[in-house]
Amino acid sequence: MMEPQQNSSDMPETITSRDAARFPIIASCTLFGLYLFFKIFSEEYINLLLSVYFFVLGILALSHTMSPFMNRIFPTSLPNKQYQLLFTQGSGENKEEIVNYEFDTKDLVCLGISSVVGVWYLLKKHWIANNVFGLAFALNGVELLHLNNVSTGCILLGGLFVYDVFWVFGTNVMVTVAKSFEAPIKLVFPRDLLERGLEASNFAMLGLGDIVIPGIFIALLLRFDVSLKKNTQTYFCTSFLAYIFGLGLTMFVMHTFKHAQPALLYLVPACIGFPVIMALVKGELTEMFSYESSEEILPHTPRLTRFPTVSGSPASLANSMQPLPSSPRRRRHVPTSM
Repeated sequence: MMEPQQNSSDMPETITSRDAARFPIIASCTLFGLYLFFKIFSEEYINLLLSVYFFVLGILALSHTMSPFMNRIFPTSLPNKQYQLLFTQGSGENKEEIVNYEFDTKDLVCLGISSVVGVWYLLKKHWIANNVFGLAFALNGVELLHLNNVSTGCILLGGLFVYDVFWVFGTNVMVTVAKSFEAPIKLVFPRDLLERGLEASNFAMLGLGDIVIPGIFIALLLRFDVSLKKNTQTYFCTSFLAYIFGLGLTMFVMHTFKHAQPALLYLVPACIGFPVIMALVKGELTEMFSYESSEEILPHTPRLTRFPTVSGSPASLANSMQPLPSSPRRRRHVPTSM
């Protein structure tokens, strides 16, 4: 039986304060670059290329997300065989791995189911298929990206707060790209669902960045809860409820003023403010800001560790988003918020 290899791409990528400070600038350049692309080139051909790209990434991300559930429901009576697809260049000591793809029968089942969803998305661009891929990207993003401490989280959220407000209220760039970009980097919510059912066509949208960025901060607070060893999830629950409050406030303002809203304008103050107030009340503010997150596995929390790895090429959600530079390790990417 083949022993699974631990690949560095399976490990979470830690975002440092330097990464957090640079990210709004990188995100702004990427967003404006996409805006220029849609203005200069044909939107049809750009979206065709993006559809194929996200078709592959979506299948891999969804397969990765399904893997823990497949491990639970896969019949024990069926053999779970191990496979490896290896493609090398050169010979002898100069042999170099181009593709090293390890998987088993469970992975094949997950890939098969994910491929059906992928074909559905590619052919129909249906909003349900879009949301399935979008949720898979978001879950992978929260799992694969870690903040090293609360200060870094505040820097990242604060910078993206300014980024979101500027590009939504200051220009039409964000809204233009969001409406033109036919890729599962946003969740769409049909406003005419009751009238048209599954054929709904009038959508409100939420960018994956508005899920992933607050999500990795909330995950950091959950690890902080565990580090306190009080067997509670006070800060996680507080920040999670704060996120729901911020998102609800976003929707209320959007429907009241009939104008696109930068979700981070409401999510950032809520997700930072509520836990900080809670820490002040409990007298744990110093502990919160001095906490340094390690990559420990939370107890009783399933880890999405089985993800087919293709050496030297995009093999996860991370490669579908903006790069975070300045690290000796291979960088992962985070989606911009829309």
